[in-house]
Amino acid sequence: MANTMQFDLVSPERRLASLEVTAVQIPGAEGDLTAMPGHAPLITTLRPGILRVESTEGSKEYVVTGGFAQLGDTLSVLAEKALPREELTQEAFKDLIAEARAAVDNAKEVFNNEPGPVDDAAKLLSDMVAMGGHIGLSAD
Repeated sequence: MANTMQFDLVSPERRLASLEVTAVQIPGAEGDLTAMPGHAPLITTLRPGILRVESTEGSKEYVVTGGFAQLGDTLSVLAEKALPREELTQEAFKDLIAEARAAVDNAKEVFNNEPGPVDDAAKLLSDMVAMGGHIGLSAD
């Protein structure tokens, strides 16, 4: 079994990472998981959170707002939005929260009396607020 695997992180705006890693902690929608070389293949959706990457060059953290991770011989993360943790300022976080709040309001208008999509949008907002609190950023 190899000690590293290829890891790629992309968002619609840019490729954020492409390197050999020893482990990646993924904020999965069904729970957090750590992907390592030799892990069983899987595909999972992401919830808003911190993606932690361990490589021979050290550790790096990325903020993701959702997306998918596909794990096989390599790990590919396709994020809805992603940026290096150090680039997430209080102002940028407030913009993400404003977008999530707008999504909740829109879901309430479009899906009147259909709780599923409204609940999904509210959960996304809640996860965003929790992630910010975890890293010391305020949603207000």
